[in-house]
Amino acid sequence: MASSTPLPPIPGTTPFDGEQAKKGYALNKMCFSFNSADNRAAFLKDEEAYMRQYGLTEPQAAAIRAKNVLQLIAAGGNAYYLAKFAGIFGLDMQDIGAQQTGMTKEQFKAKLVAAGQ
Repeated sequence: MASSTPLPPIPGTTPFDGEQAKKGYALNKMCFSFNSADNRAAFLKDEEAYMRQYGLTEPQAAAIRAKNVLQLIAAGGNAYYLAKFAGIFGLDMQDIGAQQTGMTKEQFKAKLVAAGQ
């Protein structure tokens, strides 16, 4: 059974809870559509029209235009669906991790290697 007591905030994070799920429904639905190669091609052909088709909010659309994962998470994006969006542009989880930590990809990879030693 879920507790009604709010959890303490975790600095630098946006927990994906029920409110975030509602907020990001259209964004996540659009990103899920990228499972289809035809949909990925349609998005790349006209990103603005594709976003309008899903009814994204302006903050969501701005984050898509900027390809900014932290903004997408704040706009209700779920990491699993956002990975489908990032894949369109050849970005992998190390690119995303670097963006989230404010590092270059090379710095982020070095940090991962150092942590594994």
